[in-house]
Amino acid sequence: MPTSSTHSLLYLGLISGTSADGIDVALVQMADERSAPVADMRAQGSRCELVCGRTYAWNAGLRARLITLGQGQDHVSLDELGALDVQVAMAFAEAACQLLHEAGVTADQVHALGSHGQTVRHRPDGKHPFTWQIGDGNVIAERCGITTVADFRRRDVAAGGHGAPLMPAFHAAMLHSDIEDRAVLNLGGIANFTLLPRAGQVRGFDTGPANALLDAWCERHVGHVYDADGQFAASGNLDEALLSRLLDDPWFATPPPKSTGREQFHLDWVDARLGTLTRAPQDVQATLLELSAATIADALLATQPDTRRVLVCGGGVRNPLLLARIGARLPGVIVESTAMHGLDPDFVEAMGFAWLARETLAGRPGNLPSVTGAHGPRVLGVIHPAT
Repeated sequence: MPTSSTHSLLYLGLISGTSADGIDVALVQMADERSAPVADMRAQGSRCELVCGRTYAWNAGLRARLITLGQGQDHVSLDELGALDVQVAMAFAEAACQLLHEAGVTADQVHALGSHGQTVRHRPDGKHPFTWQIGDGNVIAERCGITTVADFRRRDVAAGGHGAPLMPAFHAAMLHSDIEDRAVLNLGGIANFTLLPRAGQVRGFDTGPANALLDAWCERHVGHVYDADGQFAASGNLDEALLSRLLDDPWFATPPPKSTGREQFHLDWVDARLGTLTRAPQDVQATLLELSAATIADALLATQPDTRRVLVCGGGVRNPLLLARIGARLPGVIVESTAMHGLDPDFVEAMGFAWLARETLAGRPGNLPSVTGAHGPRVLGVIHPAT
């Protein structure tokens, strides 16, 4: 049960990331600004505490369909897309209700819920930029009986931004240091950095694939949805020629702000660069891991070379080989889990969307223009009242 306090409220945060490897749900306790207003962003963040976090599996058939759509490999009818929007919302609502049951908390004890949804397409650079996360907030609010904030990214895109990454404001609130330059590295399907200098502007951007290609290649050749402990990659050898082909993609040289997803980095992308090369599957896996490590390290060295500490969250924190390769490419930099700083690495993003829901309800911007490239700060998300 959460700690009782007249100066705190409970919020839920939900997210399924690029890998679609599960629905993360976080129940967090934050300051009740109606009785104890907090003006400073860092003070707001310091009052955000994880009460309970869980990850719930997707239905296998639904997950497979979402991954196919996210990679841009298939077209979908309006009828199917509408149905998927509701199916995803129902899965999110079920996960939220299950966590509340396990935590011994009732819906009327939760002030609000922030839902990221499931990204099916991210095209912030086109003639008509857009990003699309399905999982209808109306359905979640109706099924959970909790005020729901959803659709966080599209307002930033409408304002000229990438709509991503959105976690840097939360990272700054929770993990900034006055004595050293830091970076927060999220290793989801896609890797992204939040740059937290001791003084100066917070920045953030995607660096390219983290787990998305590793997971997909592992599933194709081993039948497992992820490479546990990096064992498949560890069984192979780095292919320098293939790594060079992968690194030649112009996207990696694009300066921030930038963001990406499965529609850019997927198995067809890998196959196209393999071409007529014949390589053992484990060697390709080792090379894909090195691609992730190289692009992450190169991006940090190019944008904040004085970084002393990298704080890692997301599923990739459980891949010791990936962390070791990132560390090897960043000599003199401490690479460690956010757990060392009081944040469970598995639920940082879910906590962040609970935090963003609070910012929205308080009428405060949730984006950082220095990160997304938007024309200015914007209040994010659409509010769906509980009743």
